[in-house]
Amino acid sequence: MIHSADQAGSHAHLRKTREAGAMTDDTPRWPRPDRPQGQDPYYGPGAGGGPPNQEGQARTPAPRRGRMSVLAGVLALLIGALGGAIGGAVGYNLADGGGSTDTSLGQEQSGNEQPVDLPAGSPARVAQEVLPSVAQLRVDGGQAEGEGSAVALSADGLLLTNNHVVAPAAGGGEITADFQNGREIPVSIVGRAPSFDLAVVRAQGMNDLVPAELGSSRNVVVGQEVLAIGSPLGLSGTVTSGIVSSLDRPVSAGGPETGQDTVLNAIQTDAPINPGNSGGPLVDMQGRVIGINSAIASAGRTGGSIGLGFAIPIDQAERVAQELIADGVANQALLGVTVPVNLPDAGGAPVQEVTSGSAAAEAGIQPGSVITRVDDRVIESGNGLVATIRSYPPRSQVELEVRGAGGDTRTVQVTLGSQPDSPEG
Repeated sequence: MIHSADQAGSHAHLRKTREAGAMTDDTPRWPRPDRPQGQDPYYGPGAGGGPPNQEGQARTPAPRRGRMSVLAGVLALLIGALGGAIGGAVGYNLADGGGSTDTSLGQEQSGNEQPVDLPAGSPARVAQEVLPSVAQLRVDGGQAEGEGSAVALSADGLLLTNNHVVAPAAGGGEITADFQNGREIPVSIVGRAPSFDLAVVRAQGMNDLVPAELGSSRNVVVGQEVLAIGSPLGLSGTVTSGIVSSLDRPVSAGGPETGQDTVLNAIQTDAPINPGNSGGPLVDMQGRVIGINSAIASAGRTGGSIGLGFAIPIDQAERVAQELIADGVANQALLGVTVPVNLPDAGGAPVQEVTSGSAAAEAGIQPGSVITRVDDRVIESGNGLVATIRSYPPRSQVELEVRGAGGDTRTVQVTLGSQPDSPEG
């Protein structure tokens, strides 16, 4: 079963009709300065607790030193939020004779270590360059606790993460960023965009943060090597490798605490991603961020990586981040149709309703028709249409292929509308 991690409520761009199972849709870069060289990847202390369980009860945080949390209660083939929905503990022990001793993965090594000249484009070199730009986020929302990851956008503390990571603290809570150099910095929320499952936060009082270099998801191809960096299960500074296994994969991201539906065209990767990776970067082998890790597919009740991870494309994430930084709110494209979601592929997106005065209405799209293509993207389902429209900036001109109720097919040009993506929407 494919299950949306964002179960409750509605949002401004795409409104989910519970009874009908339907949803309606009612650039400067950050350059990267010179990176510090000769630093080995850092593995920090263990995990804290997770957000509430399915009954809404907060989980008890596990001890941070020498412990890592394990995911429990994941439904079969769950597309889940990765913001650290974890509980319980598994101890790390080192056998020594007849006894054992707890040890922290962040323990410093002794001896005189010399900087290593790592080959350009190697996983070790990329990790060395990007790790200083990645933070672990610890979130305490009072009734719920969680954790995730974030990537630096600016020297003065701006960080990009997932909305579902920080949402538990949005109504009054505490967020702390742990950096590779051991600093623990209080964090404030700059803006949230639940429909995109993105948020920008600021680590307070910083002026020497190393911003990550942002690439372009337009240049990503299936089969290219990538690294996922973050804090899975609370293990900060973790680096895993894999390839891009698919593009434009419609998935549901976010979490129940966001209160809104989030369906996105994601980059699919087999780089191991686990709870706690949410908000961390997916990077290419030049160290450029190409996506923000957001969701996984999990089999059975294990909840761990099965080689199906999903990242929000960086072109979309950067645009949303820029709007959040400038205005505290992001805008989303609006087509103006209601389509069924979370159903098997149906050879298109059946239109159930058309909003009066919308782009769809002006193009003459009628209920009962089926949208089968947006520009060069084939649409197989309602989820596919939702995710594709959301990938465009507002006011974009797009070409739609529409099959009428009588079976006739025509092509129409539309200019997408715009609507704020309010956290309360």
